[in-house]
Amino acid sequence: MAGGPGGAVGRDETEAQRLDRNYGELLQELRVAQIGVQILFASLLTVVFSQRFATISSLQRGAYVLTLLSTACAVALLVGPVAFHRIVFRHSQKDDLVRVSHRMALGGLGCLAVSMVAVVLFILEEVLGKTPAIWYSAGVGAVFLLLWLVIPVVSRTREEIDGDD
Repeated sequence: MAGGPGGAVGRDETEAQRLDRNYGELLQELRVAQIGVQILFASLLTVVFSQRFATISSLQRGAYVLTLLSTACAVALLVGPVAFHRIVFRHSQKDDLVRVSHRMALGGLGCLAVSMVAVVLFILEEVLGKTPAIWYSAGVGAVFLLLWLVIPVVSRTREEIDGDD
């Protein structure tokens, strides 16, 4: 069952209503990610000023730098849709806003996944040593890839294949 003009299948909505709904859903998703990434970033800013930071290993230093930079990028990308909205507000660019914000959100989630793996490496290297930390961090990375990329892509592909019947 097709929707209204420009509407989604199974929905009776206009293109403008669809864009409003899509942007609202995206903002709800971003709220969840923004809080966590901002707390992580704030925590990272304090770590460097602790006395023990001067004694960390080169692996930990690299993991810290990677975590800090990827978290900063995640913040920029996950908050980016707000700045984009403010700049294009009332310029009839909702389609651009939704498309660009979607891409920013995906990039922000990618950066967040890198941050999480790197911070796990940073901490576990101190707790367990270098080799176990690398293995566990790789496992965490695999979980992120599975849950945030593989499963959604497989589901989307199945839906597209099933929809072609």
